Amino acid sequence: MDVILFLIFAIIAVVAAINVVVQTHPIASAVSLIGVMGSLAILYLLLGAEFIAAAQVIVYAGAVMVLFIFVILLLNAGAEVKRGRSLVVNLLGAPLLLALLGLLAYFVERLFPSGVGVRFGGFTGGTAQAVGRALFTTYLLPFEVTSLLILVAILGAIVLGRKELD
Repeated sequence: MDVILFLIFAIIAVVAAINVVVQTHPIASAVSLIGVMGSLAILYLLLGAEFIAAAQVIVYAGAVMVLFIFVILLLNAGAEVKRGRSLVVNLLGAPLLLALLGLLAYFVERLFPSGVGVRFGGFTGGTAQAVGRALFTTYLLPFEVTSLLILVAILGAIVLGRKELD
């Protein structure tokens, strides 16, 4: 049953991710991205990482996507204008994509030989205590650097969004 649920939500995540790229309207892309985030949260639940799944829904599917939609609405971005594709893209796009996927599959098979499979619900690092301990010990410096980068991005958005006074 777990494998069937995994396949269903993995397919939903992949289809929604492709839809993010294919959509011409930015709001439709953002809604598809919410579908990707929700599917990933379900996949985390299947693996036994309840806290990470909850954080995925609250932080990414909730807060970050609301921020994305606010930015899209603030910029007043309209639908993308479709243009014709070149002849080279039409002729070589699909064969080159298949060659790339085949090459990636070959290297993944060579670099990561089959071993012990994934046991659903067997992951024990997804609790709040394990995530907090890793975040504030092993990953403290990247966590602080990321927070500084987000602070700089917020300040930049304020400066760019501020109306100039005459």
